[in-house]
Amino acid sequence: MNHRRAVGPIVLPSTILCLMSLACVPIGDRAGDSAARASSQPASEPARVWTQTGPETSGLRAFDEVMASYMKDRDISAGSLAVLRNGRLVLARGYSWAPEGRPPVLPTAMFRIASVSKPITAVGVLQLVEQGKLRLDQPIGEFLDVSRWRDKRIAQVTIRHLLTHRGGWDRGKAFDPMFRDQIIAKALGRPLPTVPQMVIDYMATQPLQFDPGTKYAYSNFGYCILGRIIEKVTGLSYEDFIRERVLAPIGAGGMRVGHSLPAQRFPGEVEYVDLSNSREDNVMGANPPAKVPETYGGFNLHTMDAHGGWIASAVDLARFSAALDPKGKARLLSATWLEEMWKRPPGVPDSDQGFYALGWSVRVVGEGRMNTWHNGSLPGTFTVLVRRWDGLSWVALFNQRSEGKSMPPSEAIDGLLHQAADRVTQWPDHDLFERF
Repeated sequence: MNHRRAVGPIVLPSTILCLMSLACVPIGDRAGDSAARASSQPASEPARVWTQTGPETSGLRAFDEVMASYMKDRDISAGSLAVLRNGRLVLARGYSWAPEGRPPVLPTAMFRIASVSKPITAVGVLQLVEQGKLRLDQPIGEFLDVSRWRDKRIAQVTIRHLLTHRGGWDRGKAFDPMFRDQIIAKALGRPLPTVPQMVIDYMATQPLQFDPGTKYAYSNFGYCILGRIIEKVTGLSYEDFIRERVLAPIGAGGMRVGHSLPAQRFPGEVEYVDLSNSREDNVMGANPPAKVPETYGGFNLHTMDAHGGWIASAVDLARFSAALDPKGKARLLSATWLEEMWKRPPGVPDSDQGFYALGWSVRVVGEGRMNTWHNGSLPGTFTVLVRRWDGLSWVALFNQRSEGKSMPPSEAIDGLLHQAADRVTQWPDHDLFERF
């Protein structure tokens, strides 16, 4: 298995507060709203400059400092951050560490979000459960034809198993089929590029690694199946259903399932960087070259739709987070089903302070308190969405992830942003959603 490609989960120390030391770099004098602020990097070819865009927010400079330090230490050229407090957008920023003359990254820039797609899929599934169109413990064979599957244990797999990564697939012991495009196409005798049904048809010939429901093993493929169940139940494509029923009602209808090739980038979408300069087999079908940058044709993003295919701005993901507030005005789920989404799965001991619920990682941080989050990781992408017990939430998106032992780990952003939040002594009372 190519571990470099795996979409999540990076186990964040998360979301326990103040776990990492904070290293900040000065970023110069304050500038006006949406102004690009620059500080040159010495002895660099070509010279890079630091820019940040979006409304200046008094008292929240610690977040800018963290983002500057984090991105410069890792040579990340594009990032974005959105911070919520009690459902209000209090910070929306775009960051660039790039050669002079490049357009600055705006707070509304679009990024691949990788496995942060999973909570979005989970909310869509739970909406259908809430409407009585699905049941959490319903076998998936009631929606998909599993009669020809090699491993008859597939009949035991339920919707809940897929949401909680307990369906029976263990990529650590076998492989992740979402990154085996050429093998799948050859085995099925069908041309590239793959589509989700091809992955399912191939996996029908493969064994499970454990009895469904008996253990946790992170599975992108399980969420691929959830996307197809959504399509079967609603009669809509997965993307259309999520956009119409989950995203458009909260003002995030600009989100899209992305594409792998650079010519297919959406307006406002950033470029993706892989400092390893890896060249991989082109999995996108006709029109070679045979070898391509891994970030652009080394994997099929569109086939990853329900588990890792979305592109979004930090601001739109902040809208998504705000719509999960049990006391919020525009909720995507009832308070009952929001509670169910983050509940400890059956079989997880009460002593376990961290677990994976219905589409979210959860850590219990005190009596009646929990932090929930998800991260995403692909070549050219690292993302994190955190919802903290005290009403704070943030989204950080980057166009690159750490590669190799010499690069500081991507996961460090988690503790750094917690520490930045804890340094704030007075939070603003504005709501920037009105501006974005």
